[in-house]
Amino acid sequence: MRSIIYIYKVKERAKWFLPIFLLAFLSLPADAVTKADADSAYVNGNFQKAIALYDSLLQGGVSAELYYNLGNAYYRMDDITHAVLNYERALQLSPGDADVRFNLQMARSKTIDKVVPESEMFFVTWYRSLVSMTSVDGWANMALVSLALAVVLALLYLFSERIWLRKVGFFGAFFVLVLFVLGNVFAHSQKQEREHSKGAIVMESAASVKSTPAKNGTDLFILHEGTKVTIVDDTMREWKEVRVADGKRGWIEARHIEVI
Repeated sequence: MRSIIYIYKVKERAKWFLPIFLLAFLSLPADAVTKADADSAYVNGNFQKAIALYDSLLQGGVSAELYYNLGNAYYRMDDITHAVLNYERALQLSPGDADVRFNLQMARSKTIDKVVPESEMFFVTWYRSLVSMTSVDGWANMALVSLALAVVLALLYLFSERIWLRKVGFFGAFFVLVLFVLGNVFAHSQKQEREHSKGAIVMESAASVKSTPAKNGTDLFILHEGTKVTIVDDTMREWKEVRVADGKRGWIEARHIEVI
């Protein structure tokens, strides 16, 4: 009797389960987009399709590699503005990537505005270069490895009977603890830079930068597509105060720029 009841219940469930399963299955996309599909489209010269596929993949989660490949596809389509935008986004996630930096410089060389950055103190330039050597994860991993080495070297100092080994343990532990602190400082600095990024790219062929946030404001200068700016005042919806790398600043319509 139990067996009959059990089979009946299973069949009853199956009667409802099968339509639900089929409905769920049919609702899935016929072809799930993969990075291999996007890469294949790019290699075959179908850059428009590659752009659409990379964009679709980025909806599921950002990555430096996807932004880099998307930038390459835009570059091959001669859309330098979107190429610069996506290279900048890739660089933000992977600041130590030499390929991204090289391609970004290539794309920038094709933009109209040739901005000469303001000079800054040498140690500021040195610090920025050092922080940008690797990603947040890279610095965090270095900090973790340094901490583990510090523990090992501390144990060597505490339990070794030979003087030279105790010296190695003491000074080595001190050195790697410094690396541990620096790794955390650099990771935090880079994380803050990413999370509070104020960089943006001019997307219009020509955009007027004005003295006041109004259409009738005085035109100060013109910026062209692909130029990078820093947003210094984000309090207004339709206007943003921006600063160019050479120090010039003014107000630009928000629709003319896209945040990196």
